[in-house]
Amino acid sequence: MPAPTITAVLVHSPFLGPASLRPLADALAAHGHPAVLLDLRPSVVSAPVHQVLVGSFADAMSEEELTGPVVLIGHSGAGPLLPAFADALEDTVTGLVFVDAGLPTPGRSWRDTVPAELYPRLKAASREGQLPRWHRWFSPDPLELVDDEELRAEIADEAPAVPVAFLKEPRPDVEWSGPAGYVALSSAYEADVDAASGLGWPVRRLDSHHLAPATDPDPVAVAVLEVLAELLRAA
Repeated sequence: MPAPTITAVLVHSPFLGPASLRPLADALAAHGHPAVLLDLRPSVVSAPVHQVLVGSFADAMSEEELTGPVVLIGHSGAGPLLPAFADALEDTVTGLVFVDAGLPTPGRSWRDTVPAELYPRLKAASREGQLPRWHRWFSPDPLELVDDEELRAEIADEAPAVPVAFLKEPRPDVEWSGPAGYVALSSAYEADVDAASGLGWPVRRLDSHHLAPATDPDPVAVAVLEVLAELLRAA
């Protein structure tokens, strides 16, 4: 475990809401590391999304009391945006942790980084320029992984209607050269895990699933803290 008390800033996917990470925040707190968990949904509902999202993140963080090393922990679609979030903060960010998330692709869009057939399928399913809610992208519904009915309903209700245009927007052209690590939960991000390992990052692999931060948060919290311990020793 890291010796100092860290400020862990949990960043939810642009396609989900804070309920997807709230159990993980509680688990980190139970291990002595209270987490900051923002609600970024209002900043993803109209284009240009990236500009508004990064600015809203920085504004919200300016209101937080931060103590100790600051680390950003991004889940799923938040991963590629972590360098831009770190760059936007007044406080120095010590490290980044990617939790079953895409790695940064500065200047490239979401559309550029996914299988070619996915964007046309989602565009065809869109209505009035808004994407279907994230859990409706897939069959079977990934929220079936969430056994708790109340939590499942909360995650579904929070999923924002994101503009189709967001998928084509170039991501912020911001690089990250500081410490970073990876916590893998599912096979969906195997290429990103391999890339993280190739970069020499500390990696933890859990035999779980993509929504484990919500459904089985304690092992995820332990893995995150193990990765952070390595990052802080190297910082």
